Amino acid sequence: MSLFRKIFGAANDISGEEKNPDGSPFLPEQQLPADELFMTNFKKNGGKFIYCDNLSEVHEQFLNVLEENDWFECEVMCLEPRLYPLLDENKLIYDKPQNPKFLLATCENLIADEGSILFSSNQIKQNKPNELPDNIVIYATTSQILGSKSDGLRVIKKKYDRAYPTNITTIKYFEKAKEEDFLHYGSSAKNMYLLLLEDL
Repeated sequence: MSLFRKIFGAANDISGEEKNPDGSPFLPEQQLPADELFMTNFKKNGGKFIYCDNLSEVHEQFLNVLEENDWFECEVMCLEPRLYPLLDENKLIYDKPQNPKFLLATCENLIADEGSILFSSNQIKQNKPNELPDNIVIYATTSQILGSKSDGLRVIKKKYDRAYPTNITTIKYFEKAKEEDFLHYGSSAKNMYLLLLEDL
């Protein structure tokens, strides 16, 4: 095959029409819906995604995560009182843990374009990501999925109005990178489980 044919393609090659169903090679490719984009990027980042139809499924899947990792009767970091019943029913210790096996938390939002999880002081107080346990279990809802980090910050600003939370941060990497590059520098990889409840 000649060099020109490799670069420009053969005359009978399929044109850009097939790539773009609207027929114009100048239109941008169609974007995935935010929920699909989030799931794709979250899994690509190494996260473990568990979809739940209802609250009883959330409880059941949380129990499955505990079984998978043998986290029964262990210490847990949990800074949100509304999640305590989930820990109580599984006999997990969360009062002043010395060596927590995992963090159980909610989040502010799920960021689709990065597949990351946006936290604030409401979930993790003033802890930096590297100060959190290596294992994290997040409980979130489908209505928390947003397109970008700027959308997430806008929602936080609107939601909290005056009592604006501090320590707003995202966790994006859920497995250790094979080769550290400058994008991973300073980030701490977490073993991340997401229990995602359908609420739309």
